[in-house]
Amino acid sequence: IAAASVLLLSACGSDGSTSDTTVAAADETEMTTEVGTIVEVAQGNADFSTLVAAITAAGLGDALSGEGPFTVFAPTNAAFEALPAGLLEKLLLPENKEVLAQILKYHVVAAKVMAADVAAGDVETLEGSTFTIATEGGVMVNTANVTATDVAASNGVIHVIDAVLVPASIDVSSL
Repeated sequence: IAAASVLLLSACGSDGSTSDTTVAAADETEMTTEVGTIVEVAQGNADFSTLVAAITAAGLGDALSGEGPFTVFAPTNAAFEALPAGLLEKLLLPENKEVLAQILKYHVVAAKVMAADVAAGDVETLEGSTFTIATEGGVMVNTANVTATDVAASNGVIHVIDAVLVPASIDVSSL
């Protein structure tokens, strides 16, 4: 703080560099701001409100707020809305808590994988099975497109996807 204050005070001269120095000090402050956990970052983004509701219903809030590191392929509200009619409501019922937890854990990798490090192939999920990442013509996870990458969290990273992933072992039509 003292260094930033000195920079700001020294920038008050009339040499025309005031705005550059002030911007540099502001940028330095932003870079040191701590981001929240994956759950806190998701809670702060309106596009993830359905995901947050699902995490809460599945009882995974504490786990995904833990130390990590995690990589979450996070479906947007629109991805949840694209599910077959009534499916989301069924998944959110208390009697389907375990199925919902399995589906959500299928979106999580137990490592921090930044976009630059993503490689094509099968990847093991927190749920225990694998999904397939393809990198030609954009990054896909199974049939979901990755639409945004490297959303920072204190315990990992979020990559945004446009579909909800369901492990092959789960038959959602039986709900």
